[in-house]
Amino acid sequence: MTTFKGGQVTLLGNKVKVGDKAPDFTVIDNATAPKTLADYKGKVKLIAAVPSIDTSVCSQESRRFNVDGGSLENTVVLTISNDLPFAQKRWCAAEGLPNAITLSDHKDLSFGMAYGVAIEELRLLSRAVFVVNANDEIVYVEYLDEVTDHPNYEAALEAAKNA
Repeated sequence: MTTFKGGQVTLLGNKVKVGDKAPDFTVIDNATAPKTLADYKGKVKLIAAVPSIDTSVCSQESRRFNVDGGSLENTVVLTISNDLPFAQKRWCAAEGLPNAITLSDHKDLSFGMAYGVAIEELRLLSRAVFVVNANDEIVYVEYLDEVTDHPNYEAALEAAKNA
């Protein structure tokens, strides 16, 4: 069961697990260009799904993963939400993280459905963290039971480091 501020929500799509081949998806970047999993081929991908970059927990999470994960060798940190690309770009500038990669799933919910994090009632993404190795295999998964909680940063970063 997943909750948002204590109320139960319905997650759409297919949950993934460690050992799965990472599902492909199409999202858009801050310049509104389409991006897929293949755009990050050969790299370790730490993917943070967040409800909205403009909320406190999401902002803190995005900052933490970008600052701590950004220095990991051959690793890219992707923050995916349903925020519009313009809001994501504004957040990156306001936070002083011009190299952060924020991607929007607002158009098709492609990522949300492929990874089982689309919240039916809110059309937002549920908080979850995925680490995908350079061979596009999922090596770490954390779906949070309460969407407003913080993820286990240390475990996700360690999984990315070891991927």
